[in-house]
This record gives sequence, C-alpha cells and structure tokens, in this order.
Amino acid sequence: MDDLEVRRRLPGNLPQLFADGGDDTVERTLSVPLPEGDVVWPDPGYPQRQLLMRPAFWVSDEPVHGELWARLRAEHPRSGLWPLLLDETDQPWASGQVAPEPVPEIGNYVPHAFMYEVWADWAEQAADADHDDLAPFGRHCPGPAPSGTPLDDPDAMADRYARVLGARGPSLGLAAVDRGADALAAVGWQGALNHNEWTAPLAAVVRGWEDRFGARVVGLGFNTLELSVSAPPLTTRHAVHVAAEHWAFCPDILFQGPGTLAGYAEEIRGKTWWSFWWD
Repeated sequence: MDDLEVRRRLPGNLPQLFADGGDDTVERTLSVPLPEGDVVWPDPGYPQRQLLMRPAFWVSDEPVHGELWARLRAEHPRSGLWPLLLDETDQPWASGQVAPEPVPEIGNYVPHAFMYEVWADWAEQAADADHDDLAPFGRHCPGPAPSGTPLDDPDAMADRYARVLGARGPSLGLAAVDRGADALAAVGWQGALNHNEWTAPLAAVVRGWEDRFGARVVGLGFNTLELSVSAPPLTTRHAVHVAAEHWAFCPDILFQGPGTLAGYAEEIRGKTWWSFWWD
C-alpha cells in the first residue's frame, strides 16, 4: 500500500460512522480535505429509537461554504459519505439530541401508502369541512404525481443550491449512507416529529422524489429540510398534483402558508428547490 493510498483513506474517526466499523476490505477514500470536526454520538439521556453502537454523523466545528459541499458530494460514490449543510448547530446537532433509525427500515415504507394514510386521517378529522383548501382533490387522495422533466443534471443543480445555502454559514455534516434521502434516518433528524412519529417513512417519500424529480437532500435544520430539484413541475396542473404530495409530507407549508393547493402550486411551479418546515 503506497503513501498516496494511505492518505486517501477516510481520515480520523470517520470509518466509525459505517455499520462495518470501517472494514479494511471495503475501499472508501476521500481526497477532499475536511475542516476541524468530530463525530457525534446520540445523547444516551435522549429518547432513542434504536441502540446505535456507533456515531450518528460527523459535524464540522465551524461554518463552511457551498463549494465544499459540492466537492464532497462528488466524492460520495467513493467515500460513502453524503454531505449535509446543517443549520442550528447547537440543537440538535452538536448536543447529540438525535434519534437515529435503521436505514434498512426505509425500504419497508411505500411513499404512496404514506400519502394515502395522511390523507385519510385528515379527511376523517375534517369530515364536516368543505375541503376547499385541498381542491381539486378534496377528500380523495390523488396519489403520487408523475415524474418531472429534467431541466439539468440533478447533481449540478444540487451543487448550485448548496452554494446558495452556504451563504448562510451552516456547519457541515457527513452521513454514512448510500443516498441523500437516507441521511434523514441515519443522523436521527426529527424535524417532522410533530407530523409523523417516525422519520423512515418521510425518507421513503424523499427517495421517491429523488427518482421522479431529481431531488437531492442538501440541508437540514432543527425542523427544516432543504432539497434541490432538477425536474420540477412546469405546468399548473402538474404543480397542483405535486403540491398535494408536499401537503401530505408537510402540512404546515400549506395551512400556515398560502392556504390552498392552488396557491402553493404557483409557488413551486418551475422552482428548482423545495424548502420544508414543521411547526
């Protein structure tokens, strides 16, 4: 093994993030220099959903810029580490107030089933309402929207959005996952806890958006999620259908926003990033 290969292997304690503990037979490399940082273990006094025998993620000590995110994103196929721009570092990131969930459980959830379940629960609770806010669908869940038409390469779009978010001075996070959507469960993010008890179903929905809309997970906050989108809905009809998915995923963006699917659809039509927040 030559000196160059040694230098390229995952530095420091990053191998601890992987379930195999950084097995030497698995070749993972990282050629991008990292800022100072450390791995974060879930706080043992915080309610956990699984007993994690390894750190949940790595986080930088200081803010970073979007260019670094883009370089690390390009290294993901070799490093196995998905970069995240983390807002509100002290809570929950640095304090370890996270509740990681097993990434394999994401595959147990079907996005359209989650959407139908949310819709049915709402229809039952709002049985006497006129349902104008969810027009034209009302009580009848439309199911997932068709795929969008790509405007650009998904990774290139993600890199551009990372530069925008990087201007806010976020910290850098690294999660040991095969795809960005899985980071939601792996790092123990609970931003949508008031909407859904588990994060894995939401990660399954984001997986679907990765496939149909070229979405990429770029940033996470205490109760926020930032996605780049390379194939957004371009017509009003398509945007309304996508808006229905967004509502099931994050009701606050509608009920504490424009108030109707039609109003929200105009906000996301042709937009190459989706921002979600939960109360």
